Amino acid sequence: MSAAENNGYVQRHQPHPIRVGVIGVGNMGQHHTRVLSSMKDVELVGVADINIERGLETASKYKTKFFEDYCELLPHVEAVCIAVPTRLHYAVGINCLLAGVHVLIEKPIAANISEAESLVNAAAESGCILQVGHIERFKPAFGELTKILKTDELLALEAHRMSPYSNRANDVSVVLDLMIHDIDLLLELAAAPVVKLSASGTRTPNSTYLDYVTATLGFANGIVATLTASKITHRKIRRIVAHCKNSFTEADFLKNEIWIHRYPNNSITDNKQPYRQDGLIEKVYTSNVEPLGAELEHFINCVRGGNQPSVGGEQALKALRLASLIEQMAVSDKVWNPLDSQSEPRIQSFSSTI
Repeated sequence: MSAAENNGYVQRHQPHPIRVGVIGVGNMGQHHTRVLSSMKDVELVGVADINIERGLETASKYKTKFFEDYCELLPHVEAVCIAVPTRLHYAVGINCLLAGVHVLIEKPIAANISEAESLVNAAAESGCILQVGHIERFKPAFGELTKILKTDELLALEAHRMSPYSNRANDVSVVLDLMIHDIDLLLELAAAPVVKLSASGTRTPNSTYLDYVTATLGFANGIVATLTASKITHRKIRRIVAHCKNSFTEADFLKNEIWIHRYPNNSITDNKQPYRQDGLIEKVYTSNVEPLGAELEHFINCVRGGNQPSVGGEQALKALRLASLIEQMAVSDKVWNPLDSQSEPRIQSFSSTI
């Protein structure tokens, strides 16, 4: 094969760039735009935002087009990343899916369960990919934690997700803003239905929504879990602890570190000087891959290959249903048990005030 023929063969068999747009270029949308603009085999067609000044500035920075109306962007793209406020997820997402555009939508999937179900159904009917931005799944520390827990018998889990107060995501409670990340992770790690739940919460005097919530879950396989999420803690914490039969594992998602504490296999003693090893600590090394980059690469690969994403609409809907129960239990301070019909609360909209 000549050089010219070989060059033509390579060009014909190179994948075409996936044409992508970003809808909503606030805090998270800015990051989506930044990562997509540098990805191989991706053409960032444009960004859309109702804030014209912000949209134009973002488009100029990343050398792409600005659309004031996101609907005008849709005919030009194969896929979009939606990073608008939660209350708009359904309206924007459904229009994109009905237009035959693949969608990555930020978490939570929607403001309430009925809207989430409609998005899942629309994706199935259109044949489009629907991925939800549960970005913690793509953190290297979580990937390693999943591998570690396959080697031991898991007994209990603890999750702490704490942040100082911020003006971002103030249209939802801390359950929908922060805790839902750990809800998704713990459902994945426990791999069993939740059969019991209790929760409590509080809010600051000027807040409409819960700012601090703690929940206790019981799973059908006997695993128990506690989750704590806060918007009023002065230090940022992102941590999951796993209590296993033969080990105790700490995963710090901020530092991207994992520590495994194990019981020693034996002790060294003699008649004069006893020596005892109280425990063995192992540090697990993880990669420095940017989680958002990994998430977007996964999305693009799903769009290109037609595969279902690791966190699709169904998984996000399951997390949203559990988040709804936790939020309601935190307000009512009751215990939910599916075997007790009197204790099961009515599912309500997340957008309702507390």
